[in-house]
Amino acid sequence: MQETIKRLPPWLKRGIIDCESSKAVRDILKTNGLNTVCNEARCPNKAECYAKKTATFMILGKNCTRNCRFCAVGHNGVDEVDIDEPKKIALAVRDLNLLYAVITSVTRDDLSDGGAEHFRNVITEIKNLTPNVRVEVLTPDFKGDVEAIKKVVTAPLDVFNHNLETTKRLHKTIRHMASYERSLEVLRVAKEINPNIKTKTGLMVGLGETYEELEEIFENLVKIGCDIVTIGQYIRPTMKNAPVVRYYEPHEFEDLEKIAKSKGIKYTFFAPLARSSYRAKEVFS
Repeated sequence: MQETIKRLPPWLKRGIIDCESSKAVRDILKTNGLNTVCNEARCPNKAECYAKKTATFMILGKNCTRNCRFCAVGHNGVDEVDIDEPKKIALAVRDLNLLYAVITSVTRDDLSDGGAEHFRNVITEIKNLTPNVRVEVLTPDFKGDVEAIKKVVTAPLDVFNHNLETTKRLHKTIRHMASYERSLEVLRVAKEINPNIKTKTGLMVGLGETYEELEEIFENLVKIGCDIVTIGQYIRPTMKNAPVVRYYEPHEFEDLEKIAKSKGIKYTFFAPLARSSYRAKEVFS
């Protein structure tokens, strides 16, 4: 039976923005040979972020060792790690005059520490070149390796982000190579090792989760001291990815935000087009 494709509602449609600032970002990225999750994950906010002369850098190549059903990032083999990438990113952060830098990566289960040392080197290079820049990292789960997590959270960063993405029940089909419990533990361990950093996680809605499941997540996150939570609408990036079960109305994000706050979440950004690293500086501020 042919699949019925749901039309994108008007509140999820973005206009095309192209300006001198956008061109400057593209030029700096191209000059330094850098990747962004904005581009590789087909983020709907890319044009807006580039126009504001910001981007979320994606390290450790373009290809992921996992194959989550929601994600558009490639997974056809792995790329050689560029040992000069930390310096290149630090220069790009300086040249873009960023005050807040966000670094993420593909998952690299093929590396002994999952790329944790590389994350640490990127953070250190940024802070050495531009000490006043605040740094947020969005990491994979490092297979739950405490030593790998420690490498990252003892670097001079400000926010440690690891996404739960979806509910415990839906992990089995949407994020089958990851674990809900392991992701919670990554966030718990990060805060335990370095209580001075903010911990953060992001979720998608529209995959078939229930309000009760989301409430349970909020309660679990409060228990482990997670400071920041973002929620946005899942938008199917390609026909190969998981279908959208339903599109949430804008007011539903407001309702969920009130629930999260009532449970004890300190910082929230819930909106149809919210993404884990979208407007990260504003959320943290």
